[in-house]
Amino acid sequence: MWPQVRDRRPFVAVFTGLIALMWVSLWVWGHSPYARFLNHEKLGHLHGRPEMLLFVAGWTLMIVAMMLPTSLPLVALFHSFVRKRPQRAQLVGLVVGGYLVVWTSFGLLVHVTDHDLHHAVSGSAWLQAKAWALGAGIVIVAGLYQFAPLKHRCLEKCRSPLAFIMENWHGGRSGRDAFRLGVHHGLFCLGCCWSLMLLMFAVGIGNIAWMLALGAVMAIEKNAAWGRRLSAPLGALLVGWGLVLAVSGTWITPSGAG
Repeated sequence: MWPQVRDRRPFVAVFTGLIALMWVSLWVWGHSPYARFLNHEKLGHLHGRPEMLLFVAGWTLMIVAMMLPTSLPLVALFHSFVRKRPQRAQLVGLVVGGYLVVWTSFGLLVHVTDHDLHHAVSGSAWLQAKAWALGAGIVIVAGLYQFAPLKHRCLEKCRSPLAFIMENWHGGRSGRDAFRLGVHHGLFCLGCCWSLMLLMFAVGIGNIAWMLALGAVMAIEKNAAWGRRLSAPLGALLVGWGLVLAVSGTWITPSGAG
């Protein structure tokens, strides 16, 4: 017997509350003296391991707040599947943990790359003069990827949480299978959304309005019945915006945290 929708309501309410708490934490952080650790424009001015760790912590919190809501349907459905198991909380935690391992790893990779780019630009007058091209390039790549077959293949996987769970959850080795389910879902989610997440480095990490907008777009693309109709117009809009930036030679001015 398949899990009923009503079986998921208490879990969805709690999970939604935790997500809301993460967004409130981001907002509070953005209005605190530590707001600079949510702004990648300050990345080249960070010195020492403690400051770098704070930046990574802020980035990780941003990823959790933006990406975890997009996977709420799958996590809630999985909770319904294992709700009668005594270790259900641990299994759900392993699914979420596997999902976050993928996105945190991506975040660390992008963070290191962005850090190196900042140092390269700060050490080259020519690169400083062409810095606008980095922002334009990110926007154009994000737009073009909206039309990529790989993106749509990943979206199809993410739009069918029941089929995805049936394909990846066997329950024989429940802990391992739950973690693997989370990792696999994280990889397909990354395949859907990595280019849109890169836009944060063009418009400014720590911009709450941009985080909410991009998070909503990714959630709609992945979960709404009409989400597939959003990809092409959004791609065209981003490519056009990137070309305008490239032709005008201007840089996106991040508004920073808050």
